Amino acid sequence: MSDTKYSPPVQVPGEESAGPANTGARWPLPGGGGLFERPGQEQAEPAQKPEPEAGPPKRRRDPYLDNVKFVLIALVVVGHSLVPTLDADSNRALYIFIYTFHMPLFVLISGYLSRNFWNSNAKTNKLVDTFLVPYVIVEVGYAALRFSLGQKWSLTIIDPAWLNWYLLALLFWRLSTPVWKRMKFPIPVAIAIYLFAGFSEISGDFSMDRFFGLLPFFVIGLVMQPEHFELLNRLWIKIASVFTIVAAATVAILIAPRAKLAPFYFKNSYEKMDLSWYMGLGVRVGLLVCALALCFAVLALVPRGETWYSDLGTRTLYCYLLHGIPVLIAKEQGWLNLPWLHGPLGALAISFSCFALAIVLCLPETRTVFKWVLEPRLTWLYRRPSRS
Repeated sequence: MSDTKYSPPVQVPGEESAGPANTGARWPLPGGGGLFERPGQEQAEPAQKPEPEAGPPKRRRDPYLDNVKFVLIALVVVGHSLVPTLDADSNRALYIFIYTFHMPLFVLISGYLSRNFWNSNAKTNKLVDTFLVPYVIVEVGYAALRFSLGQKWSLTIIDPAWLNWYLLALLFWRLSTPVWKRMKFPIPVAIAIYLFAGFSEISGDFSMDRFFGLLPFFVIGLVMQPEHFELLNRLWIKIASVFTIVAAATVAILIAPRAKLAPFYFKNSYEKMDLSWYMGLGVRVGLLVCALALCFAVLALVPRGETWYSDLGTRTLYCYLLHGIPVLIAKEQGWLNLPWLHGPLGALAISFSCFALAIVLCLPETRTVFKWVLEPRLTWLYRRPSRS
């Protein structure tokens, strides 16, 4: 969820940029960052001696992952807004469907974009710039907002409130990246940790419960290669993905009246979910399989070319950290408790409204207003790298 720049490949003149959206022999691994990339910046040219004549053209930004990120961030807003209406089966079914895959896919993409995070001093600096400083500011800001809405003042920096958990979890996933990159079998190890974490009641301090609960998705993202995205661009996979999403939506509708929500948060222990150890393992394995199936189905179906929302996907940080303000106000004022919102029509109305809100919060004007808070440039804090 931090900003990122890609390290572009050396291209043959006239060759289009190759990435998940474009098959090609050369596609650079993302240089760092997570789901949230700094918009409006061209990718830096590789360090090389200047040529007397014009060098190769700069690689255009691949819009594919930006498309994915905007779809996901809009679903985050929808999911948070549905909470007051979960007594209606239709709203609950939509909530279960969204929560099965939207955060796992966020984490998977964050892992993919973290592959070369430690290869650059500038990206390492972002551990403070784009994680710790915004985290503290957002924690204090939301505490003040809750207090202004009549709630008791509550500020616990080590126990992130609501949506802020992702900043800390991603920070610790990033810190663990070198360990996973050195392992021979990182995915089986991550899945084993994910399963055994359910035997213990892990504290929410520093987002440790979500760190372990979503760990496999981050590690899977770390080991993915560009060609894996290309495999998802085949017609038969797209057709299978449509059936996968329809089947998942059907199951969500069927289980909504009686399904517990705790497993879909990827953080609760087997004991807290009132499950025996073998049932808990079964639930976690099943949820992992379903989440991965939906993640890959969404990746297969999201457009790979430029769309009207590709540019919006470059500013998802602002939507993620700011959408809680209108959503929290709507909850506290009772606007989401209107009777007609508790049903299929209400679920559609909430979804369309949240997509509109996501568009507004991803606009360049929103970034202009809040950049000084959410993307501080603390260059004065760091030593200059040695030229040697």
